[in-house]
Amino acid sequence: MDLALNSERPEPLQAQLVAALRAAIAARRLLPGEKLPSIRSLAAANRVSKFTVIEAYDRLAAQGVIAARPKSGFFVAGREPPLTLIERAPSGRESAEDPAAVDPVWMMRQSLTLGDNVVHAACGWLPDPWLPEAAIRRGLSSVARRPAAQLLDYGPPLGYLPLRQQLRLRLAELEIETAPEQILLTDGASQAIDLVCRHLLTPGDAVLVDDPGYFNYHAVLRAHRARVLPVPYTQSGPDLDVLEQLAAAEQPKLYLANPALQNPTGLSLSPGGAHRLLNLAQRHDFRIVEDDVFRDIQSAPTPRLAALDGLQSGRVLHLGGFSKTISAALRVGFVAGPAETIRHLADLKLATTFGNNQVSAQVVHRLLEDGFYRKHVAALRTRIARAAPPLRRRLEGLGLSLWAEAEEGMFLWMRLPAGAPDAATLAARAIRDGVVLAPGTVFSPAHRWRDFLRFNIAQCAGAAPRLTAMLKAAMSRN
Repeated sequence: MDLALNSERPEPLQAQLVAALRAAIAARRLLPGEKLPSIRSLAAANRVSKFTVIEAYDRLAAQGVIAARPKSGFFVAGREPPLTLIERAPSGRESAEDPAAVDPVWMMRQSLTLGDNVVHAACGWLPDPWLPEAAIRRGLSSVARRPAAQLLDYGPPLGYLPLRQQLRLRLAELEIETAPEQILLTDGASQAIDLVCRHLLTPGDAVLVDDPGYFNYHAVLRAHRARVLPVPYTQSGPDLDVLEQLAAAEQPKLYLANPALQNPTGLSLSPGGAHRLLNLAQRHDFRIVEDDVFRDIQSAPTPRLAALDGLQSGRVLHLGGFSKTISAALRVGFVAGPAETIRHLADLKLATTFGNNQVSAQVVHRLLEDGFYRKHVAALRTRIARAAPPLRRRLEGLGLSLWAEAEEGMFLWMRLPAGAPDAATLAARAIRDGVVLAPGTVFSPAHRWRDFLRFNIAQCAGAAPRLTAMLKAAMSRN
């Protein structure tokens, strides 16, 4: 049983062995009740010491994944431990104010459950006053009055056709040539990512992600029992030398990325970087999910991977949505790709949700069609651009520093001053003062970036005095 362990990887061989066996069990290549190879034979097959195998088996037994039977050996446990998205097992003392509990799911939970008086510095959406509530109400009313409005049906598998036709025109503005049958509407971009993972991944598959990168990728991949391969993100974009090494060693299936206004850094991939990335994907046979949810926050589009590669090849799947710019409650997103892939994704959507958000799709189409949306997002870009400098000055006055200059975007990615507590500790303390912070570790599957915070410019702009007062007090408590 050769598990492709690699002594040149940074992870210890014991940890690699544990992960490989867990992946084999999750993929049902090892079934409940099945006997595992003997310590001697597994060590020989993988060219490791018997002590490495003993330590790995002991850890898996302690986790309940396998069971030891006296004089018989080790066997796959009768029932796999239930899936959990929480990275650390509950200790009985963890709370919202415990730094050990701060992970991506913790941050999402805090952002969505705390009261209205909270400063949502951590979240990825705009504050309500910045969103077009009056226009949404007019759109709902207009859709309801139309005799041909679809208010009762599930709708076609691909989603509301007029909106898909409108999306085809919007993608053409980015030089992405497609057709309505190559576009699937989803309940937000998050569902699009989940459907792609369901279609392309099996448990144990490797997936490349930026480090730092969008934290919800990590939770989705954990839910699909995939192996996460962190790619260091530099001020020039993803470290493509490291990516190439990982691709050669691990044969990843996917790279989840948002090359335009990358989250959390706000940087965008250069044309040269985009071409090299596509060449690496071709050479090592992995696909790229191009998450373009911040498209309308960017005034001058940078090259899109889907435009350079062409959707027909199937190498790139392009997705986006309107939760950032219109309403998170409407949940309208999309994924564009080859027609055959889109049909498979539509079947998965039917199997898991059996329908479309028809009313929301019609409202979004209305806002796009009547010209309101272009004016709205232009005003948003101006408002964010005006709010960023004074917020940055306030934070720099506390000793924080911007990691890299980004021309646009919703976020500031900033390093804490020397001597300050780590970001997770600050995030746990901030909850007591009604502030939700986004520490750097939640954006890092390798738990790096401990002295960084991501700030939502729009959410912080109206609460800057309260935010900076809290940070000053929290940093002083060492």
